[in-house]
Amino acid sequence: MSVTELAERLIACESVTPARGPVFDALQAMLEPLGFEVHRFVAGDPPDGPVENLFAIRRGPEGSKHFAFAGHVDVVPPGEGWASDAFAPEVRGDLLYGRGAVDMKGAVAAMVAAAVEVPAEAGTLSFIITGDEEGPAIYGTRALIDLIRERGEAPDLCLVGEPTSVNRLGDMMKIGRRGSVNIFLEVAGVQGHVAYPHLADNPVPRLVAMLAELDALALDEGTDWFQPSNLEITEIEIGNPAHNVIPGKAKARISIRFNDLHSGTELGERVSEIARKHGGSARPVISGEPFLTPPGAFSQMIADAVEAETGIVPEASTSGGTSDARFLKDLCPVIEFGLVNATMHKCDEAAALDDLDRLAKIYRRIAMSALRNEGAAS
Repeated sequence: MSVTELAERLIACESVTPARGPVFDALQAMLEPLGFEVHRFVAGDPPDGPVENLFAIRRGPEGSKHFAFAGHVDVVPPGEGWASDAFAPEVRGDLLYGRGAVDMKGAVAAMVAAAVEVPAEAGTLSFIITGDEEGPAIYGTRALIDLIRERGEAPDLCLVGEPTSVNRLGDMMKIGRRGSVNIFLEVAGVQGHVAYPHLADNPVPRLVAMLAELDALALDEGTDWFQPSNLEITEIEIGNPAHNVIPGKAKARISIRFNDLHSGTELGERVSEIARKHGGSARPVISGEPFLTPPGAFSQMIADAVEAETGIVPEASTSGGTSDARFLKDLCPVIEFGLVNATMHKCDEAAALDDLDRLAKIYRRIAMSALRNEGAAS
């Protein structure tokens, strides 16, 4: 079965996060004939669960290296405006259309196609696949990591198939990611009539002053591998439908994407101090800490594989948002590499057929190099 056909089978399974059932049935049906032992389990309760996850492993000879492919089969909602059904994969011209073609069912299909070409005697190969990367990510990859640790089957190296390429397949890989923390701010006041301000306490000016101070923060100037951290105001909520009422409460939310000069806890404490200064409170929610897999044998292995199939050398970058690599880095060195990301999360998401074929070949080269121990030192 071709990479395109494998991708079509996955895309045809409607799997808006949190994904369960049919899409995992399809993946299991692909992996078991290749000799993989497939473990599926559901974790979590509402509202962030239940979430289905899959860990599949094909063990190599005793003492052989263990290389893991990782990714997700859940997708974001399709939205309106598609030229065809988002979950009815369709080839038009040289492109495969469908939700998940790029992010990241196409890459998962390429991983399966690569596994077909990796002999079992080469070493241990595994798949770490979640149904909740696009959602809260609480009961997804983190639960998989717990399972892998309990089983004593942590890989030596891991490749995540997120769509990292920008203009053409192979032009970028991710050797790290910035951390992410969302902080919920609140200032309490006393509701009252706008004509009698002395009988009320308006929280809005204090919230505005707080946000102004936060917005003026210069967190850092970046590092050798990371861009400067940035703080963005993402929501202001007053919830006051009346024009003649001083509100009794004002809320806001900020999001900070930060490099390895900071931690989520440290930034949360810093913002909390500023919030208290203005009579408010802050509640940080850390989505992930920054990580870096320093350039070395692993990144060179990926660069060599990409160059062999595309003729270009990928840029090593830490740009962009978060991914499940922020959790997987606790298991082993991890790097992300995948398709061109121009249409991910958009209507008419599409992957080039030629890119899918070449990605499978790149993944095979990487897996074979990893199992030959060429990337043991990251």
